[in-house]
Amino acid sequence: MRIWKGLLFRFAKIMNVLLVTAPFAYCWYAYYAERLYSPFFKRGNWAVIALYMALYITYVKVYDAFAVSTSRIGELVYSQILALGFTDAILYVITYLLTKFIPNPLPLLTAFFGQAVLAVAWSITAHNVYFAIFPPIRSAVIYDRRPELEMLVSHYRMEKKFNVILTQDIFTCLADLGALDEMEAVFLGGIHSHERNIILKYCLDKNIDVYVIPRIGDTIMSGAKRTHMFHLPILHVGWFHQPVEYLFVKRLMDIVISAAALVVASPIMFLTAFVVHMEDGGTVFYRQERLTKDGRIFKLLKFRSMRMDAESNGEAVLSEGENDSRVTKVGRMIRRYRIDELPQFLMVLKGDMALVGPRPERPEIAAQYEKALPEFALRLKGKAGLTGYAQVYGKYNTQPYDKLQMDLMYLSHPSIVEDLRILFLTVKVLFQKESTEGVRK
Repeated sequence: MRIWKGLLFRFAKIMNVLLVTAPFAYCWYAYYAERLYSPFFKRGNWAVIALYMALYITYVKVYDAFAVSTSRIGELVYSQILALGFTDAILYVITYLLTKFIPNPLPLLTAFFGQAVLAVAWSITAHNVYFAIFPPIRSAVIYDRRPELEMLVSHYRMEKKFNVILTQDIFTCLADLGALDEMEAVFLGGIHSHERNIILKYCLDKNIDVYVIPRIGDTIMSGAKRTHMFHLPILHVGWFHQPVEYLFVKRLMDIVISAAALVVASPIMFLTAFVVHMEDGGTVFYRQERLTKDGRIFKLLKFRSMRMDAESNGEAVLSEGENDSRVTKVGRMIRRYRIDELPQFLMVLKGDMALVGPRPERPEIAAQYEKALPEFALRLKGKAGLTGYAQVYGKYNTQPYDKLQMDLMYLSHPSIVEDLRILFLTVKVLFQKESTEGVRK
């Protein structure tokens, strides 16, 4: 069954790439190829089409646009259209560099709309065919600190993928491991390593897939470097060591992108400043103390989205999201599309923040979290970010423990490629309503 499932996935992916490439190839041969400064020979045109396919596949991986078994049809379509948009835009820029004049964008836009229609058709067909052939797999949820894990399956509408027929606490499960024999997948939620390893070994022996939600120590260990010492395999764990070359490129990227973003966004920022002031006559900006690397405090700058007296008692208060009566009409709009955060590019340019990193927390709120979760301070091993792992893979109202897990996962694997991936994923979540839930003032 797994072999057939793998073959079906590969066939569906190949068909998708060929379907969306065909409109571009036709557009290229019918219009752009003959208008180049020096027209390509046949192999040159093939190379352009191959480049298009490679770029599209890259963006598809970034946006998980082939996740047929775990995404809803709307999510598949949204992800593929984003991938197509970026790929078409890059190829248009390349075409511009190859021509004498600014090329006419209409043929490529026409091809894009054709690609969008094909992406919708493919997503509907692939999703329906997959679940018609492969019924939901028999699954078990074994928990220690996450008894709500079963509810998450239905909350994220994954009943088509997983049929949870067994839910047990870890000690009940260990008393009778044979109860797992009929399962095809097992979820382990926040279980200590000793008990978890017993179940892992048992499931692997029975060819049962295991999905592990890690504890904090597991997340830290995930960044360990493999080495050999004393003729033994050794895992070396450091305090989120970030290579000098990574820090240099990351800072250079912060400066270039934030400066460009401020120039491009300046008309929107001037308009926002005007309407914020006109609504109630108050100040345009809101300054707030936040924490960055090593616990250093800096002043965060945002467009004001709440009433002037929102925190008149001087205490830090979490926002209640869309139901918060303190949010102004203009504030509600600029929060929805994150326009209120545009001034933070100044903080990135200054060096107080990075484009990607753990979201900066208020000192008072961080202190509250650390009382119940001392490890929360580990987030401060990295510079605060405008966006981050927790923002693109979670939601603003993600629980502090889960937010910490996500931030430590990012800090444990420093990579410019991962930073770029998070930046592109940020574009995806900007227009997803659930990603703006629980935004703080």
